[in-house]
Amino acid sequence: MNEVVHIGGIAPAPPDLQELLGKVARGDRDAFGLIYDAVCGPVLGLVRAVLRDPAQSEEVTQEVLIQVWRGAARFQASRGSAMTWVLTLAHRRAVDRVRSAQASSDRERKAAMLEQTPAYDEVTEEVESRLEREQVRRCLRTLTELQRQSVTLAYYRGLAYREVAELLAVPLGTVKTRLRDGLIRLRDCLGVGA
Repeated sequence: MNEVVHIGGIAPAPPDLQELLGKVARGDRDAFGLIYDAVCGPVLGLVRAVLRDPAQSEEVTQEVLIQVWRGAARFQASRGSAMTWVLTLAHRRAVDRVRSAQASSDRERKAAMLEQTPAYDEVTEEVESRLEREQVRRCLRTLTELQRQSVTLAYYRGLAYREVAELLAVPLGTVKTRLRDGLIRLRDCLGVGA
C-alpha cells in the first residue's frame, strides 16, 4: 500500500481507480468495495445536483455503482480517467431519470386531459343529433296543423292511435290517415328513402 506522510500521522494514498476497475472487471469484490468508498460521495453529489431529490439521488447512485460493477470491463483509460468515466455514467443516468420523470409527467397530463374531454364520437353524435332534431322541427312545420298534432301526440308523447283519436275527438280512421299523410310528408322533407 502506498503511504503518504500527513501531518499528524500517515494517511493512505487514494486508491488507483484505474487499477481497481481492472480488478473489478475480473470479479474482484474487494476492489469494488474500494471503488465504492472512493466514488460514492462524488457520484451522490453530482446526481443530487441534477435531480434535487435525495431519495431519487440515492437510488440513481446505487444504479450507477451497479453499472460500474457490471461494466468495469468497458472502461478505456485512453478516453479519460476512471473518476471521469464513473462521473460521466452518473451524469447520464441522472439526466435519463429527469427525462423519464418528465415524460411520465407529460403522459399523465395528457391522459388527464383526454379524460376530461369528451370522446370525438360523443361530440360528433351530439352535433348530429342536434342537427337532426332541428331538421325534424323544420319538417314538422311543413305539416298541416291536424297532421302535426297527430304526429306529435303519437310519436313524441307516445300515445296509441286510439288515445290520439279520443284526445282530438276524431274517428280512429281519420287519425290513421293524418298520421300516414304526415309521415309521408316528413319522409320526403327529411330525404329518407321510401
